[in-house]
Amino acid sequence: MNTQNAIIGGVVLIVLAVGGYSIYRATSNGDGAANVAGAGLTATSTDPATTVQGQDVRVGTGREAKPGDLVSVLYAGKFTDGTVFDSSAAHDNEPLKFILGADGLIPGFQVGVNGMKEGGQRLISVPPTLGYGAEDVKDDAGNVVIPANSTLVFEVELVKVEDAPTAAPETTPEE
Repeated sequence: MNTQNAIIGGVVLIVLAVGGYSIYRATSNGDGAANVAGAGLTATSTDPATTVQGQDVRVGTGREAKPGDLVSVLYAGKFTDGTVFDSSAAHDNEPLKFILGADGLIPGFQVGVNGMKEGGQRLISVPPTLGYGAEDVKDDAGNVVIPANSTLVFEVELVKVEDAPTAAPETTPEE
């Protein structure tokens, strides 16, 4: 059983490393603009329909976020007209915590956060292809929260970068 768990753990790490590689390419280019080409896209893509755009408002001085890290962010998600659809403020100002590069968040948001440093603030524009796509996002009551094909703008502050928790090795009693 220990060998099986070790193999599964190794496969998970490989998947995170390979899947997160394209996100890792998104780093600051030194002039305050974030080079945040999307997963599977070339860094030279200038097509706004397939490229995450980012602008550093403040470059942080702490640890840099990389795929596989556990990151904590404060954010406000808006439509291009400025209407807020979600924010940390709506969740008691609790930072959103996630493992960068793992499933669970839209790819464009993760691409935009990648390469930020603790204490940094970034504006991130996510095209529909790297956001929620061609389907409406609805709440539990069936109301449209995010219309199909919406470009999303996020104001993000990177609060903390940590090593992601690792699964504790399984121990067996000695005989």
